[in-house]
Amino acid sequence: MIFYFSGTGNSKWAAKTLALETDDMLVSIPKVINSDCSFTLKKDEHVGFVFPIHGWRIPRIVREFIDKLSLKTEQNEITSVKHYCFCMVTAGDSVGKAIERFQQLLTSVSVGKDLSLEAVCSLVMPESYVGLPGMDVDTKEKELSKKKAASEQLKSFSNAVTRHLCADKGQPWGWEHVKRGPVPAFFSGPVGGFFERFLITDKHFHVESSRCVKCGICANVCPVDDIKGGLGYEPEWLHNDKCLTCFSCYHHCPHHAIEYGKRTQTKGQYFFNKLSKLS
Repeated sequence: MIFYFSGTGNSKWAAKTLALETDDMLVSIPKVINSDCSFTLKKDEHVGFVFPIHGWRIPRIVREFIDKLSLKTEQNEITSVKHYCFCMVTAGDSVGKAIERFQQLLTSVSVGKDLSLEAVCSLVMPESYVGLPGMDVDTKEKELSKKKAASEQLKSFSNAVTRHLCADKGQPWGWEHVKRGPVPAFFSGPVGGFFERFLITDKHFHVESSRCVKCGICANVCPVDDIKGGLGYEPEWLHNDKCLTCFSCYHHCPHHAIEYGKRTQTKGQYFFNKLSKLS
């Protein structure tokens, strides 16, 4: 079973591709987050988590889901053996100490007693974060290059998961190849804290009425239902503290009518099945 969250489609592609290789069932975290998050596993079934990194940290919705998650084995079979667990994350570049934070999270929640983290992977995918000066989507060439490299890396990871390759030297398989970047503790620590406090918010989003055609796409693609709207209506952000600033609304808008303050006025758009323009 693979639990996944995706904003602009990178992690959804990774999760779907991995599921095809491993014959796993996919579960969308946003679709089940408001349920009791209780799932039944087959005997010896492995459990995977796939999600993007936000501000060098685990997205809030993923943390909340794992905290609620409960697992049981078919026929309530009692066993002391933990289920094989893996984690794959996506990012436009480095992930800092996000994997370490995920490992710590698993040990701190009740479901951790049922899971043994044995394999990890970070995929460098096309950039989608456009919320700060100097940050923009990738060129078409860079986007295609990243996707090709990620596809090859994904094959290697799916092989490891299928074969249930396990921890080596006390750390999960793939641990040494995670792209943490320079000073990872600093980025996942103080910088990540700054992101969560000041930049993960919907208060900067607004719509340019002259370009909006009221198609409702933005409201439909929001993973946390933070946008009031739909076909025939301009979007309104609810300011309910659920926004993940995943930029799914911004990137999927067919007329670039959604902006994030003044920071996105000259920037491109990206979602997995849309190629960026040449620059």
